[in-house]
Order: sequence, then structure tokens, then C-alpha cells
Amino acid sequence: MENIMTWIQQADHHVALFAPAVFILFHIIRPFLFIPVAFICIMGGLFFGITYGAIYSMIGITLSSIMFYLMMQKMPVVCDRMSRLKEKMFGQHRQLSIPQVVLLRITPFIHFHLISLLIIEMTRNFKEYTKLSILSNIPLAIIYTTFGQWIQSLQWQYILGILITILLMFYLLRKKEIVLKWDDFFATNVER
Repeated sequence: MENIMTWIQQADHHVALFAPAVFILFHIIRPFLFIPVAFICIMGGLFFGITYGAIYSMIGITLSSIMFYLMMQKMPVVCDRMSRLKEKMFGQHRQLSIPQVVLLRITPFIHFHLISLLIIEMTRNFKEYTKLSILSNIPLAIIYTTFGQWIQSLQWQYILGILITILLMFYLLRKKEIVLKWDDFFATNVER
């Protein structure tokens, strides 16, 4: 019996060393498993606490964003599909501001990598993309890690109120300009 207890204590110590790496890896493979980012951040808060859960979630989400950027460079077909989805949701000429992107990032029903595509289109290179991704990922990791259990236990009236508040903020923080290309404005109908 004493040997079993010693083995359990040693196994517990080894698991504690590898758990953050497994959690970060889980963030990276999350898109292939169709698991929402918010769920994993909530689990990080439950397993590691607020501080370490947020840090590990930030690392995992940022690595996932970087992996998405690299995949979009290598797979233009997927990039075209995501662009069409973006146009359906936000319009062809809609440009979002950084606060809007941050709000969209923390909204649980908006696809994580759709927001990453918006960030790719807002930035000029990998360095800017990484900076803006980290900036938009910080609130996501902190909010869902910190308020994980609180969000799950809310009644539907409060959840509806929070969603309405987010939508109002999204509307109020929008850019007030629309850029139209010359060809789109003066579209000619050649086929008659």
C-alpha cells in the first residue's frame, strides 16, 4: 500500500509538470476538434486558477492565431472561403476598428478564426498581425478564465443583457466611414 501511495504522489508531480504543456497544445488543436475557445479558457481557469489559467490560455490562443496566419499563407482556397464568410457577416467594404475586433473576440458565438482573418486584413505584415492578435486575445483569456464559473451560472436574462450591451458597444465603436472602390461604385452591366 505504501508503494502505491508513493507512486500516486510521483505521478501527480509529473502530471503537474506536463499539464500546462498539454493545455497549451489543446488550444492549438482546438480548431480541429470544433471546441469553442471560451470553453477551453473556462477550463483553464478551473484547472489552473485565474492567473496561470489566463497565462496558459494567452499562450495557447496566440500560438493558435499564429498557426492560422501561417495556414492562410499556404492554403489560399481556405482563405477565399473564410473571406466569403466574412463578407456575408460584415459586408464587402466594412472596416472594423480595433475595439470592435476586441469585442468580437470576446463574443462567444463569433468564430475565432473569422476574427483572425479580419486581423490579417487590418494589418500589413506578420509582426503587426501578431501584436494585434495578442492585444485582442488578452481580454478573451482574462474574461473567460476569470469569470468562467460565473458566466456558466448566469440566468438567461443576464446573458441576454450582456449580449445586448456588447451589440450596442459594437455599434457605437464602429468606424464611421465606408470605402468604396471605383469599380464597385460605377459597376457597369456589360451583359445585356
